[in-house]
Amino acid sequence: MKGVIARAVTYTVAAILVAGALYQTPQLPQKKPAEELLKVQQQSITASREAMLRERIDTLASGESLRNVFARGGVSELLATQALQALTIINPGRVRAGMPIVFRSAATDSAPTEIVLHLAIDRLLHLKREGSAWTESEEQLPWKTDTIVVSGRISSTLYEAIDSSAAQLLPANARKQLTWSLADVFEYKIDMSRDLQQGDAFRVMAERSSSAGGAVRIGKILAATFTLSGTELQAIRYASHRVSGDFFDANGKSLRAAFLRAPLEFRRISSTFGGRYHPILGVWKQHKGTDYAASAGTPVRAIGEGTVIRAGWGSGYGNVLEIRHRNGFVSRYGHLRAFASGVRSGSHVMIGQTVAYVGMTGLATGPHLHFEVLVDGVQRDPRSALRDRSGDPVPSSERPAFETQRALVMAALESRSSAIGPTGLAER
Repeated sequence: MKGVIARAVTYTVAAILVAGALYQTPQLPQKKPAEELLKVQQQSITASREAMLRERIDTLASGESLRNVFARGGVSELLATQALQALTIINPGRVRAGMPIVFRSAATDSAPTEIVLHLAIDRLLHLKREGSAWTESEEQLPWKTDTIVVSGRISSTLYEAIDSSAAQLLPANARKQLTWSLADVFEYKIDMSRDLQQGDAFRVMAERSSSAGGAVRIGKILAATFTLSGTELQAIRYASHRVSGDFFDANGKSLRAAFLRAPLEFRRISSTFGGRYHPILGVWKQHKGTDYAASAGTPVRAIGEGTVIRAGWGSGYGNVLEIRHRNGFVSRYGHLRAFASGVRSGSHVMIGQTVAYVGMTGLATGPHLHFEVLVDGVQRDPRSALRDRSGDPVPSSERPAFETQRALVMAALESRSSAIGPTGLAER
């Protein structure tokens, strides 16, 4: 009996030990399908190869050749010649300075096996090498587009207002792009250099595109408003089949009028219409016009379609240009460095056409443009003379479509800018 009990105890202890051993033994992994194992293996090989790649980034200097940059990247003279001969997408002798170039090489090969030329923020050119043979391919980076609304108030300039309002939405270059795009929308109605006052407000809805590499650019403006001294001016993008211009006001009139509000695209005023102390004559005299301070050589554009009636020397004006427009208007541009090609007395010019270049001829202490508007032979303040010129209205047949478009964009603009500040809309 004692022997039976002893054997039972022994078997029980053995069973416990076996169970414990089985519990501590890790489970075998489940068998994977062959294709899944192959995928894992390929991913492992790819990761290993990528880890073995060495990467070097360089930049093409001004006046430098691609061959020089290739040499710095470890490309031999022979391989560089073969790589340049393989290029067909671009002309190797005409590439922009500042272009980033990436060299990639395997750890086992000192010479690069791939060269990537960043042709643009969304365009790459790949040169890949196998042995001594190079092949090229172009890659277009995708863009993601959404819509943003930016609103703000003017405290000093439009630049400053958009910088502070859109800092979280756009990088510096894109903010500058938005500023000029907004100025272009209202260039027939507002001179952003002198019409804006402290406390004026703006709202703008625009498309924003972002690349996979982090680049941001501004696309089309869809709608915008400016509130100047309590009066709101709307701009709604609408494609009319019969009326020119991309934007229309709340009443359906094209913002594209007969005259631009300013003769320079890059606007900065040094003095305004009215009395001023003349810097050369040293006397207080009536300054019947507006001076735009700008770098010498800045293009001067015709504010409207017309005929050149004077292009030559004008005493204190220096080189002066006068253009006769319809309805008795004459625009005058003084202190010019030179006239544009083909601009002479009798020439016909179009609105926005480059007609001359900023200079400092005549009675001028520095480069600037002196601009005047004469109505029926009398000098008038450009601010008031050009203010109320309106474009053509959308035809009655298009009125329902315009009203629908206006209601949609203005509702979106209003709902997302009830508080001054930036707002992002849905992506697409």
